[in-house]
Amino acid sequence: MAHFSGHRQPAEVPAHFKNLFTNGQLGAAEENNNDDQNEQENRPNNNNNNNNNEGPSDPACWVFGYGSLCWHPGFTYTKCITGYIRGYVRRFWQGNVTHRGCEEKPGRVATLVEDKEGITWGCAYRITGCTALDYLKQRECTLGGYATIDTKFFPRVASQDTPFSGEAVEVLVYVATPENIHWLGDDPVEEIAQQIATCSGPSGHNAEYLLRLALFMHEEIPGVRDDHLFELERLVLEELYRRQIPLSSVMGRNPDRIRRDSHEDIRRPPSFEFTSRVPDTKLRCLNI
Repeated sequence: MAHFSGHRQPAEVPAHFKNLFTNGQLGAAEENNNDDQNEQENRPNNNNNNNNNEGPSDPACWVFGYGSLCWHPGFTYTKCITGYIRGYVRRFWQGNVTHRGCEEKPGRVATLVEDKEGITWGCAYRITGCTALDYLKQRECTLGGYATIDTKFFPRVASQDTPFSGEAVEVLVYVATPENIHWLGDDPVEEIAQQIATCSGPSGHNAEYLLRLALFMHEEIPGVRDDHLFELERLVLEELYRRQIPLSSVMGRNPDRIRRDSHEDIRRPPSFEFTSRVPDTKLRCLNI
């Protein structure tokens, strides 16, 4: 685990990100020629809304999620790609009194802490227009105490079907810093787990936030380790069991399915690469 030795003030957000965040203006809208292949996934009022109804002048950008955005974005988007950012690690050091806790008992949610060797996995959403950004500004900044930075996002799978093609892309990221009023900072991981296991708020139990994030990592990015997250997952499950709190009572309603990395759904051409595994069989000829 990286030790926290002070958090630098976030770098100034580039003008094109700031304009997009505040009034939806972006210098150049991103191409959306590849969105039509996801049209069959469109459903009204569905978070997983891969549509191609955006106009040619609609602003577009990518937003990186590493907490509840991984499993409950709450806004309309056109693509969702799993991947990672560098230079940060995920830590449950941010307090929350509006979603997963209350003023008397703040919950704990994820933020990013600078670490030169750090890598944080999550997913990037491509969003267009002002509605999603206005929603995120209210959810993350006004209520959550997060600030905005920009960084590079590296896709888990590069493909010609995505705008990445193996290259990193700029993403908007929401990060909590020690300067915000909800900051709790580092504590022994056992104490953090106890706090998460006993707090809840208007959006549900604090344990649900943690466990669904861990489930996202296990299912979507298997084989990748996140020691802080997975240790908290283990300790919170143990604490819930010790307190005889049924897991079903903290998990809430299952979120809508999110289709990620749609460019992986490519039909493979016919191949004989597995024919060598077919066992030899003697055939008998019958005269009929």
